[in-house]
Amino acid sequence: MLNTVMAFLPEGGSLIIILIVVILIFGGKKIPEVMQGLGKGIRSFKEGMNGTDEQKKDENTKEKELEK
Repeated sequence: MLNTVMAFLPEGGSLIIILIVVILIFGGKKIPEVMQGLGKGIRSFKEGMNGTDEQKKDENTKEKELEK
């Protein structure tokens, strides 16, 4: 499985070219803003996933209380 994932990751020279293209597209000043937005999106996704787990726990607790 890991070999399959590794097959799609860019290697040394390709990674440098990708980074140069990203800098040309977004510019040096815009990249931190893009990364900050990406970080907020990932954080929001994680909070949403944790919220789903908490909702399930709350539902299970309510069901147990109703059974009593």
